[in-house]
Amino acid sequence: MKTLLVIGYVWPEPKSSAAGSRMLQLLKAFQQQGYRIVYASPAEESDHAEDLAGLDVRAEKIELNSSSFDEFIARLNPQVVMFDRFMMEEQFGWRVEKHCPDALRILDSEDLHFLRHARHAAIKAGEQNVTVPANHILFSDMAKREIAAILRCDITLTISEFEMALLQQQFNVPAEILHYCPFMLNQDKAPFELQSYEQRQHFVSIGNFRHEPNWDAVRYLKESIWPLIRAQLPQAELHVYGAYPPKKATQLHNEKQGFLVKGWADDALAVVADARVMLAPIRFGAGLKGKLIDAALCQTPAVTTGIGAEGIYGDDHQLEKAAIVTGSPQEFAEAAVELHRNQPKWQQAADAAANVIGQRFAYAEHQQTLSQKVEQVLAQLQQHRLNNFYGSMMRHHSLKSSQYMSQWIEAKNQLQNGSGPSQ
Repeated sequence: MKTLLVIGYVWPEPKSSAAGSRMLQLLKAFQQQGYRIVYASPAEESDHAEDLAGLDVRAEKIELNSSSFDEFIARLNPQVVMFDRFMMEEQFGWRVEKHCPDALRILDSEDLHFLRHARHAAIKAGEQNVTVPANHILFSDMAKREIAAILRCDITLTISEFEMALLQQQFNVPAEILHYCPFMLNQDKAPFELQSYEQRQHFVSIGNFRHEPNWDAVRYLKESIWPLIRAQLPQAELHVYGAYPPKKATQLHNEKQGFLVKGWADDALAVVADARVMLAPIRFGAGLKGKLIDAALCQTPAVTTGIGAEGIYGDDHQLEKAAIVTGSPQEFAEAAVELHRNQPKWQQAADAAANVIGQRFAYAEHQQTLSQKVEQVLAQLQQHRLNNFYGSMMRHHSLKSSQYMSQWIEAKNQLQNGSGPSQ
């Protein structure tokens, strides 16, 4: 049986973030390909993490900057190693190459971190085009690190077509080392009976508060958008959900204003399905927005931004009706009020949302193309690497520097702990 080693940035928390849900989708996809899976992470344990043993996935704690990982991976000898985010490739990539040179190396980018940070910086700088920031913002040190990790890997899983195009057009990343792999869902609607327009009453916003774009969206709602909505709908309520709410978020709770910070949601689909309209004023970020996937599953019409809708609806004009994509706070508020008041328009959006998952994120389709890509590259791995000259060059230079830095940190830690460096 083939073995997949996943090196996780964190332990998967599917109830806390879309990234956690996506990771479980990938684990399932590889299990269906016949892989035995070991999930290893240097992160601290979490009370909200998925029970991996219950999914027949072996969990292993690993250490940063420690030769103990070398012994671990040499014994495991996986055929495929998947890095969860580029930071894990930076930390462990050189060790994987040294001890398992024939293992296929996959980078699951989750989203492009440098793009998210560049868009945030563009907003702070008052840039007009936040979707593709100016080069002096986009070509950051983080971009250099993340693109280098992409080049060093054999395959990078990219979650949206926009990011696929950006990597190829702006950074000349070879298409052969990229694979489009969005969310993969077995169901095309929530697993319970959905309520009608009349049965739903309020607005909902949801998102992990540790994710900066989500916290920004909540503040944006509170300060700029919700007062405009509330002026037209004085009885309306906005229910704000999200994992890890900090005190600064719970302090925004104001019942007189109808701005209700609920915090954790045990069942995200249940709270989204209970709402009449989802509000997702995402001003920066990258990847796919799990909240809009949940809205589609629950046939809950949404109001969002261009960045929020990115990668969700494709070029299908019918699917695009599932959400109103708008810009200024005034336009956003007007769209939200219109969806809330106008039942025919609401129903049109709900009907469009019912088709989003099946047409864009069907598990069977994307699991099959992922399986084919992995097996294709495995079958011609050496030639695939020869064709990626820049990747070979990056591994030659970057991994040596990462190796020496990591070994220096390990030796320093051992001296501080009273033991000598390992040989």
